[in-house]
Amino acid sequence: MSITNEQKPVIGISCGDINGIGIELIIKTFGDSRMLDICTPVVFAGNKVINFYRKGMPDINLNFSAVRDLSNINPRQVNLFSCWEEEVAVTPGQLNDTGGKYAVLSLVAAAQALKDGGIDGLVTAPIHKKNTQSEAFNFTGHTPYLKNLFGVQDVLMLMVADNTRVALLTEHVSVKDIAAHITRANLLSKLSLLDQSLRKDFNIDKPRIAVLGLNPHAGDEGLIGSEEEEVIKPTIKEARQKGIFCFGTYSADAFFARGQHENADAVLAMYHDQGLIPFKSLALGDGVNFTAGISGVRTSPDHGVAFDIAGKNQADESSFRSAVYRCIDIIHARREFTEQRSNPLRKLSKRMVANSVDENITDVPE
Repeated sequence: MSITNEQKPVIGISCGDINGIGIELIIKTFGDSRMLDICTPVVFAGNKVINFYRKGMPDINLNFSAVRDLSNINPRQVNLFSCWEEEVAVTPGQLNDTGGKYAVLSLVAAAQALKDGGIDGLVTAPIHKKNTQSEAFNFTGHTPYLKNLFGVQDVLMLMVADNTRVALLTEHVSVKDIAAHITRANLLSKLSLLDQSLRKDFNIDKPRIAVLGLNPHAGDEGLIGSEEEEVIKPTIKEARQKGIFCFGTYSADAFFARGQHENADAVLAMYHDQGLIPFKSLALGDGVNFTAGISGVRTSPDHGVAFDIAGKNQADESSFRSAVYRCIDIIHARREFTEQRSNPLRKLSKRMVANSVDENITDVPE
């Protein structure tokens, strides 16, 4: 079945650090006109910055339709929503205040559009934490900013690939401070968000969640650290009593190597590198970062600004394209989830038909 313009989700794109690879990824991804068959892109940036990078990629034919009002976007073309009009000095590969300033301008405009319903989903190109920090933007990355913007109590960083899903209990936290965040409240919150997201965003009726331990060998029953016995395992038991099918704790060093992640719908890791090192090894460049817990759908590639190759037409857009695909998939999954629950009679009718079929099958003589 073909997708109509009304069914195609509108996907906003923040440009990221203008001196990084973000705009190159955008041009390469949407230079393929087939992307317009599945979504309507809206890039939040400045026309002259886009043109700067287009000149370095003469083999890609990409045209933009400039818009100032999101109600007037063109569903048959890539749309450019101008976040600034002034001349901007683009210096590929350089970490400077200019790159951070315009990355934030793009993100703020795109994220507000997501919150207001002007776009259906948001894909964020990479930013650098050092040059985006200011009194006006005091956040360590996209995830805490979106948590604040949407006014939710908690969010979850969920890394997604076709062969695995890995969520993080703690995100950008210093290693020496991780243990302090291993609390019953934090674990229950993240497990609940993960369970809800798997059901609503990935259409998994009965999600199975594996929980990693914090310490080597998952604490060896208290011989190497006490967090597993005192906090993590009791919280897993409590979460199961609340209807969340989670199990663990597992020793992180052997869990992925033995393929145990294949038996779970998602894995909850205790800290950043514990989860992202195996995830990126398994995702093979197609990993996506998804923010669970907000009303809007936001994804991003699983890599950074890559200053070392910025402006050289060397960036691989695979992860960015996967982020666009995943954003679209989750939007459709949420629509289906809502539709199924908005018409209970339709759902009951389907169940009655299914039961009738089952009864007929059992009545067939051998």
